Amino acid sequence: MRRSAFNFLTEVFRFCVGLSEDVALRLHQHNDGFSKWTRNKGPWTLLWTSDVMSLSDARKLENLLKAQKGGSGLYRITGVAPRQAHNPAPAGS
Repeated sequence: MRRSAFNFLTEVFRFCVGLSEDVALRLHQHNDGFSKWTRNKGPWTLLWTSDVMSLSDARKLENLLKAQKGGSGLYRITGVAPRQAHNPAPAGS
Protein backbone atom coordinates (compact mmCIF):
# COMPACT_ATOMS: atom_id res chain seq x y z
CA MET A 1 0.00 0.00 0.00
CA ARG A 2 1.45 3.37 -1.03
CA ARG A 3 0.95 6.45 1.15
CA SER A 4 2.01 10.06 1.45
CA ALA A 5 2.80 11.92 4.64
CA PHE A 6 1.14 15.30 4.92
CA ASN A 7 1.08 18.43 7.01
CA PHE A 8 -2.09 20.49 7.35
CA LEU A 9 -2.24 23.95 8.89
CA THR A 10 -5.07 26.06 10.32
CA GLU A 11 -5.36 29.81 10.33
CA VAL A 12 -4.25 29.84 13.97
CA PHE A 13 -1.11 27.85 13.13
CA ARG A 14 -2.14 24.49 14.47
CA PHE A 15 -0.35 21.69 12.64
CA CYS A 16 -1.78 18.28 11.82
CA VAL A 17 0.70 15.67 10.63
CA GLY A 18 -0.52 12.34 9.31
CA LEU A 19 -0.45 9.89 6.45
CA SER A 20 -3.03 8.90 3.91
CA GLU A 21 -3.54 7.11 0.60
CA ASP A 22 -5.69 10.07 -0.50
CA VAL A 23 -4.49 13.36 0.99
CA ALA A 24 -7.25 15.42 -0.69
CA LEU A 25 -9.93 13.17 0.82
CA ARG A 26 -8.25 13.35 4.24
CA LEU A 27 -8.18 17.16 4.08
CA HIS A 28 -11.89 17.12 3.20
CA GLN A 29 -12.57 14.81 6.19
CA HIS A 30 -10.70 17.14 8.55
CA ASN A 31 -12.60 20.17 7.31
CA ASP A 32 -15.97 18.36 7.52
CA GLY A 33 -15.48 17.20 11.13
CA PHE A 34 -14.92 13.46 10.59
CA SER A 35 -11.97 13.49 12.98
CA LYS A 36 -12.56 14.28 16.67
CA TRP A 37 -9.09 15.81 17.07
CA THR A 38 -9.45 18.26 14.16
CA ARG A 39 -13.17 18.97 14.53
CA ASN A 40 -13.91 22.65 15.21
CA LYS A 41 -10.23 23.59 14.80
CA GLY A 42 -10.18 24.37 11.06
CA PRO A 43 -10.45 25.28 8.35
CA TRP A 44 -7.39 23.23 7.44
CA THR A 45 -5.11 24.01 4.49
CA LEU A 46 -2.62 21.62 2.92
CA LEU A 47 0.83 22.95 3.69
CA TRP A 48 3.05 20.11 2.46
CA THR A 49 2.85 16.53 1.22
CA SER A 50 5.60 13.98 0.67
CA ASP A 51 6.22 11.83 -2.34
CA VAL A 52 4.31 8.54 -2.34
CA MET A 53 6.17 5.87 -0.37
CA SER A 54 5.66 2.55 1.36
CA LEU A 55 3.45 2.43 4.44
CA SER A 56 6.48 1.68 6.61
CA ASP A 57 8.45 4.66 5.28
CA ALA A 58 5.39 6.94 5.54
CA ARG A 59 4.90 5.97 9.22
CA LYS A 60 8.56 6.68 9.96
CA LEU A 61 8.32 10.10 8.31
CA GLU A 62 5.04 10.85 10.09
CA ASN A 63 6.60 10.04 13.47
CA LEU A 64 9.68 12.13 12.67
CA LEU A 65 7.50 15.12 11.70
CA LYS A 66 5.31 14.74 14.80
CA ALA A 67 8.41 14.67 16.99
CA GLN A 68 9.27 18.18 15.73
CA LYS A 69 6.09 19.58 17.35
CA GLY A 70 5.84 22.32 14.71
CA GLY A 71 9.35 23.60 15.45
CA SER A 72 12.24 24.48 13.20
CA GLY A 73 12.95 20.80 12.47
CA LEU A 74 9.57 20.48 10.77
CA TYR A 75 10.45 23.36 8.45
CA ARG A 76 13.92 21.92 7.78
CA ILE A 77 12.59 18.42 6.96
CA THR A 78 9.72 19.57 4.73
CA GLY A 79 11.53 22.47 3.11
CA VAL A 80 8.62 24.78 3.95
CA ALA A 81 9.71 28.24 5.05
CA PRO A 82 8.14 29.44 8.33
CA ARG A 83 6.84 32.50 6.49
CA GLN A 84 5.12 30.22 3.93
CA ALA A 85 3.49 28.28 6.77
CA HIS A 86 2.05 31.47 8.19
CA ASN A 87 0.76 32.61 4.79
CA PRO A 88 -0.34 29.38 3.01
CA ALA A 89 -1.80 29.51 -0.48
CA PRO A 90 -5.58 29.10 -0.57
CA ALA A 91 -6.83 25.55 -1.18
CA GLY A 92 -6.96 24.69 -4.86
CA SER A 93 -4.22 27.09 -5.96
